[in-house]
Amino acid sequence: MRIRTKPWAKPELAVCPHFTEDPASLKGKWAEKYARKQPFHIEVGCGKGGFIAQIAPAHPEINYLALDIKREMVAFARRKSEKSYAEAGLPIDNLMLALSNAANIADFFAPEDKVERIYLNFSNPWPKAGHHKRRLTHPRFLEQYKSFLAPGGEIHFKTDDDELFDATLGYLAESGFEVLRMTRDLHANLPEDNVITEHEAMFTAQGIPIKMLVAAVKTEE
Repeated sequence: MRIRTKPWAKPELAVCPHFTEDPASLKGKWAEKYARKQPFHIEVGCGKGGFIAQIAPAHPEINYLALDIKREMVAFARRKSEKSYAEAGLPIDNLMLALSNAANIADFFAPEDKVERIYLNFSNPWPKAGHHKRRLTHPRFLEQYKSFLAPGGEIHFKTDDDELFDATLGYLAESGFEVLRMTRDLHANLPEDNVITEHEAMFTAQGIPIKMLVAAVKTEE
């Protein structure tokens, strides 16, 4: 997604206490950034924060981290999440935001960070064959996720793109993950805890079924 430079983004993030521009410096130490030691979930590619701004204040018993490669996206996520916390009357003590290029995401986390869940919501499908390795579900990324996912940790993936979904099923099998549950039409039987983002609402309004799956590293029997 292209977005114009926002002059306010950098100075606003510079004074944001729950933002970091250097996630690698917190490798192995993420728990120190939160008020409580509790389950740790991350969203890779948070966009404007439609997802994280809903789920984080709704679950103060979980620590969240939302990452994006674009400063403007993170800045929008900051504004949106701060508004949600204010409306809920809650302090922002279970959310961090980070500016990052996920290409080397294993540099940001260590096994002791105990990441229990990774959210991948409507990631860029990178349809050209030469760009497939940029997909956040490509084995290039899955192998990195495996290096820091806690035992039993899960990947929660949503997309509107059929080809990406089918390819992802192959990527997961190739990288030693098993699909725990999946659907090719999430809204046909919508779970009560589903968080509907702007993209999800838009695609659903267009009549495009939302594909979703949950996967975890296979355990040896």
